[in-house]
Amino acid sequence: MNVAYDKIKDRLLEYKKKNIIVPTPKMIKTKEQIEGIRTAGVINTAILDMVGSKIKAGMSTDEINTLVHNFTIEHGAIPAPLNYEGFPKSVCVSVNDAVCHGIPSKREILKNGDIVNVDVTTIYNGYFADASRMYIIGEAKPNAIKLVNVTKECLELALKAIKPWETRLGDIGEIISAHAHKNGYTVVREIGGHGVGLAMHEDPYVAHIGKKGTGMLLVPGMVFTIEPMINEGGRSIFQDSRNGWTIYTMDGKLSAQWEHTIVITEDGCEILTH
Repeated sequence: MNVAYDKIKDRLLEYKKKNIIVPTPKMIKTKEQIEGIRTAGVINTAILDMVGSKIKAGMSTDEINTLVHNFTIEHGAIPAPLNYEGFPKSVCVSVNDAVCHGIPSKREILKNGDIVNVDVTTIYNGYFADASRMYIIGEAKPNAIKLVNVTKECLELALKAIKPWETRLGDIGEIISAHAHKNGYTVVREIGGHGVGLAMHEDPYVAHIGKKGTGMLLVPGMVFTIEPMINEGGRSIFQDSRNGWTIYTMDGKLSAQWEHTIVITEDGCEILTH
């Protein structure tokens, strides 16, 4: 029995009668589950802090993987990406025109001016937390810095707009895409955020494009990621056929991504991973 869902099911039914999409019981986390996800999030954030203190030019992306893997294990947690549907490493590291799912490699060496997304998902006591950050290596060109900053702004603007029982998933997509387009960028449409907490990927799917007043209603207890992937050039992407994982921009231009796991609260949202 989901006590958290039972407390709001009658209110959800009223919205459903108005043909508004509402979350299912599985999407509403209990207080105990949220606390478990929050604890996993503390470790996840510590991992990204550690990466930030060590990442530098001349380092291979595989060295980042080793740092993440060892830190995770030392803190009694499990790196969720390792062996997930065959993914061979403990973290995703995506450089420059890599949109996401970059596989760490001893041959990929970071250099001055690179922009790097490090995407960490941590399991602790059976609970999952997921976040990613952008890191600028040395001195990057102004266009790269702007892309990184605007992508972060897209995420922050979406978070600020969340109001339980009012905001819908389409609102999040509209806010993100509007800010990206205003700055001359495009939004990756094929990949989005997702529910998380009891598994690495759960419902709902969180698109980063959308229309205000559409999509699922956001209510307290929902836990999901928002992780806009913003391209400097066109929105078209392709998957590397050699490794079956890494997604790149079709035109070879830069891409950036920031990600938080959040829980919808009674008055907005709480970021569970930074």
